[in-house]
Amino acid sequence: MFKKTSVIAATAALSLVLAGCSAGSTSTGGDMLKELGTNETSLTLLGWPGYAEDGSNDPAVDWVTPFETATGCQVTFKPYGTSDEALSLFKTGEYDAIAASGDATLRLIAGGNVQPLNTDLIPSYAGVYDFLKNRNWNTVDGKTYGVPHGYGANLLMYNTDVVKPAPTSWGVVFDGASQYAGKVTAYDSPIYIADAALYLMNTKPELGIKDPYSLDADQLAAAVELLKTQRASVGEYWSDYLKSIQSFETGNSVVGTTWQVIKNFTSPDAHVEAVLPSEGATGWSDSWMIASKAKHVNCAYKWLDYIDTPEANAAATEYFGEAPVTEGACSFASDATFCDTYHAGDADYAAKIWYWTTPISTCLDGRTDVKCTDYSDWTKAWQEVKG
Repeated sequence: MFKKTSVIAATAALSLVLAGCSAGSTSTGGDMLKELGTNETSLTLLGWPGYAEDGSNDPAVDWVTPFETATGCQVTFKPYGTSDEALSLFKTGEYDAIAASGDATLRLIAGGNVQPLNTDLIPSYAGVYDFLKNRNWNTVDGKTYGVPHGYGANLLMYNTDVVKPAPTSWGVVFDGASQYAGKVTAYDSPIYIADAALYLMNTKPELGIKDPYSLDADQLAAAVELLKTQRASVGEYWSDYLKSIQSFETGNSVVGTTWQVIKNFTSPDAHVEAVLPSEGATGWSDSWMIASKAKHVNCAYKWLDYIDTPEANAAATEYFGEAPVTEGACSFASDATFCDTYHAGDADYAAKIWYWTTPISTCLDGRTDVKCTDYSDWTKAWQEVKG
């Protein structure tokens, strides 16, 4: 399903992971860990498909086995399909750590499901790009709850034979959607409301939107109205990126939201291009987080350290199709153009991305004179949009 590479993370990269162990530490139900103890023998992980490959899907794709060999932590990994599914699974208490997108992280933090991290116990964290640290989807009240895994932008893809002139604005799928009626595609999630809000933020300043994830009731209503209008032109809402590829290849879709990996694997015969529009874009920065009552907290810390070592991070992000989070990863990619393709480390490009962040009632844009809508409000609104 995901990009195949021959990159296998080297066991030698785990020297940092193995350092600094002392006896007897355990998770204390949400408190920050003070020191690492002896590794347990197991580790249960939850994440997007392709985030923890052990060679079972492709023998040439394996960055889990070297970790297991070096640490003694035997990994059990379960993939999920949506952020809502991830929350339901993680709340069972069966998993030590989760790779969560920003539309889930604040819900996990607010629910007490994850613990604040002692980044001094995660040496590889020092090499993570600064623009991914201390952000409002992974840090609350000065406490870090997640270490980045990979990131990317939600781009605009279009069929160059059909969509002319070449679009430079999201207006082609909103105000201009009717000219491609039935062949517009959009991401199927309540978080897509932020895409509409971002467009309105740039085209209707009178609405006062400053952050597409921080909408009061009137601003949410405006975004919903725009999405309802768009709905008449949408031929397909997608969450499975393989189906999105197929839709562009068959011509059922000619313009809409995409990921760089979709563009990469769509057949050249489909004649598609993908751009970052003038308004910027929404996007994701996924974070590994540790359960507040993790049964295997030492192994979980080792995994968080390992996944951001250059070798492992290169293998994981190149396979999935997103930018790595550490500069050192670029030298380990099997494709010399990998980091350029995904704009890895490009702070100016990254500044144009509004990363998925869970909407909460406390306005993320700093307003205190109004209550903002939360994710439950967005979920109800999305159901209204889709009918």
